[in-house]
Amino acid sequence: MRELSRRQAIIGLGAFTFVLAGCGGDEAPKKAADVSANKAGAMADYGVNQQFKATAPVSFDALYNNHSFYPHKDDWLFWQELTKRTNVTIKPVTVPLSDYEKKRGLLVGSGQAPLIIPKTYHPQEEAFVSSGAILPVSDYLDLMPNFKDKIAKWGMEPELNTLRQADGRFYLLPGLHENAWVDYSLAIRTDILEKLGLEVPTTWDELYTVLKAMKAEYPDRYPMTDRWGVPTPGGNLLKIVAQAYGTKGGWEYQHATWDAATGKFAYTGAMPQYKQMIEYLQKLVKEELLDPESFTQQDEQAKQKFNSGKSFVISANAQAIINDYRTTLTKTVEGAKIVKIPVPMGPVGDFKIGTRLENGVMISKKALENENFVAMMQFIDWLWYSDQGQEFAKWGVEGTTFTKDSSGAYKLADDIDFLGLNAGAPKHLQKDFGFSNGVFAYGGTTKLLQSTFSEEELEFQNVMNARKPWPVEPAHPFTDAEREQSSLWETPLKDHVTQNTLKFILGERDLSEWDAYVKELESKNSASYLNLVNGAYERFKKEHG
Repeated sequence: MRELSRRQAIIGLGAFTFVLAGCGGDEAPKKAADVSANKAGAMADYGVNQQFKATAPVSFDALYNNHSFYPHKDDWLFWQELTKRTNVTIKPVTVPLSDYEKKRGLLVGSGQAPLIIPKTYHPQEEAFVSSGAILPVSDYLDLMPNFKDKIAKWGMEPELNTLRQADGRFYLLPGLHENAWVDYSLAIRTDILEKLGLEVPTTWDELYTVLKAMKAEYPDRYPMTDRWGVPTPGGNLLKIVAQAYGTKGGWEYQHATWDAATGKFAYTGAMPQYKQMIEYLQKLVKEELLDPESFTQQDEQAKQKFNSGKSFVISANAQAIINDYRTTLTKTVEGAKIVKIPVPMGPVGDFKIGTRLENGVMISKKALENENFVAMMQFIDWLWYSDQGQEFAKWGVEGTTFTKDSSGAYKLADDIDFLGLNAGAPKHLQKDFGFSNGVFAYGGTTKLLQSTFSEEELEFQNVMNARKPWPVEPAHPFTDAEREQSSLWETPLKDHVTQNTLKFILGERDLSEWDAYVKELESKNSASYLNLVNGAYERFKKEHG
């Protein structure tokens, strides 16, 4: 099996960073359209980390992703306090989490979308660019001093370049993190490790050894079962295994991946590294170490297997450890102990692979005609990008939901729980107050990010943060014509990759047919797609690098 060495991973990774560092630097800043007639409610002297408060009461409708764990309530303190502080009333257009992307597409496509469209992950916004349904938000950054301040202070222009379209603009206001952070990994039963005299695995090879030992001790069980397999088969598992080999899979799958060795993009689903990911997972399934239902079962099935003691390893993030596993598992299996392990490493070595960008906000084109447009942009800038707005969205109201000591450390009110910080408390920060809501609370300084972390989670983050950050891939924005052409190829290509990835892993197709599979991708225009990507990369580098 051909492995990507650390040296191969490093060679060339720096080769394009100098290009990105200069991208946009010589380009004159975009000038906002004349919005002088749309300044009703706006502050004349709004600036960095200044409390925004509209000069008159205003309201904006916003698409709202309704999470089943903390369903929307009209009487949340979040809404009341937000209006009190900003003079802005948000009118949520509530859509169930399970239907959010479909409903958002229908609303935007029909011109019926609310003015503010949060919870959008790049490149989802690209579907709406050519129609003009959403604004090129990069034209209006002069109205957003906190956004601009964080981009400059944290050196985030390379990340912003990855959002730019062929016209040099970007159409999504992303969440901004001071540092890349990793949340998703695997949870493992440490009491089983102790029983078998095993250490927590640090590499995928060590995990294989651990699973083999578990299988030998419990031959009637699959040591690992997994969740998050619907609708993306192996969503988290494929993502983190693929990263270990230097490619993309699962939730993170994109058609093109930067190939450091060649200095060009490669077609992801045909990369040797992608085959290595498949080989590893196929081995786990073949040896009955990984439950084959992991890729198709609903989350509840996976959680039931793990929480009843039928399996010992499962995908996890910080919230899942507390909310989905530990509380139930410790009640049903005596002596059970679990921990979220640092993401196992593979051939590329000790890299932390993550992004400093989060999901973000699209703005409907209708907003530009709204008399409160400037006030709306100032409000968005304050809530999503100012230090005060981010603290408010995450923690709530000082003296009511939290306190801070002289060092600035946060403490949740004793009668409120969140992520097990006050386990057993009668109230919940998300459910009862509406704070730490995924629609509004994300991004910010590392200190704020880690302020709700348990000691256990901080230990995980310390290990991950000691690893080297994976460089940002170079930008390769399509023109409208290229995007229209690529969209005709992407769905059949993605479907073929997904179907055959699963077939290979489950042993329904032999890996001796890999070359045939690659030719099938070529017949579905994978090479033509790559030509578009690499052509777009060269053009952007020439024009903006």
